[in-house]
Amino acid sequence: MEKIIKPVSGFFALLLAFVLLIGGIALMAVFNPDQQGSPALFIVGLLLAITSIFLFKGLTIINPNHSRVCVFFGKYVGTVKEKGLKFINPFYKRINISLRAQNLESSKLKVNDKMGNPIEIGAVIVWQVRDTYKAAFEVANYDQYVKVQSEAAIRHLANSFPYDNLEDETADITLRDGALKVNQILEEELNERLAPAGLVIIEARISHLAYAAEIAGAMLQRQQATAIVAARTKIVEGAVGMVEMALEMLAAKQVVVLDDEKKAAMVSNLMVVLCGEKAASPVLNTGTLYQ
Repeated sequence: MEKIIKPVSGFFALLLAFVLLIGGIALMAVFNPDQQGSPALFIVGLLLAITSIFLFKGLTIINPNHSRVCVFFGKYVGTVKEKGLKFINPFYKRINISLRAQNLESSKLKVNDKMGNPIEIGAVIVWQVRDTYKAAFEVANYDQYVKVQSEAAIRHLANSFPYDNLEDETADITLRDGALKVNQILEEELNERLAPAGLVIIEARISHLAYAAEIAGAMLQRQQATAIVAARTKIVEGAVGMVEMALEMLAAKQVVVLDDEKKAAMVSNLMVVLCGEKAASPVLNTGTLYQ
């Protein structure tokens, strides 16, 4: 479990280290063995110099959004997150862990969706270290851990949902149309997978989604055919309504009286005109209605 410690400021230790170093050098310089000077001065000067080196070794600069995990002979002591110049016990082993948000752009993975279609999928993930103890000691390398677990989560997401609803019309969520929901599911799974390493996901978004190259052409034709059928359905529905309205208006205003045969001919002509892809060429009838 992470434990926060607050060491003393390092500026006083820095000043004291300089004073001790200068004093130690001065005392050692005063000692002259040829003049039978007192060796105590040399010993005191040496001790002062060693103490200053001890103080210098304990000085640590902690930048913003960085931390130091302190370990004393294999025992976790705590984590320093306070920025600035700090004095930490020189016998502590200090592990630098960044607390900044980091981006991970996964490679384009080739996997099968829920329906077995090969697709390409990739994601952009923003993550951050939340628990320095777990990041330092629960996993061997938390950077590599993020990459491996993110790839596994993306593959599991692709296998859980169809690419679209062409084959599974009852699907509530698809990879192509359920963007917000799919991203939310990916984020939740990543948080669950990365929690043992003390990491948290800030944001996860699908950055690339497409059919694999070997079926992309066939799927494109299928999508185009589906779109054409849907458009034709709408055209036919509109044309039927227009023909029905035309017959009702002609009958109501008694513009012309048509028998069933002529109604059928009129319906046929109107449907051809309204549903045809090209503009109809008019044909003038110079005879009677029945010629």
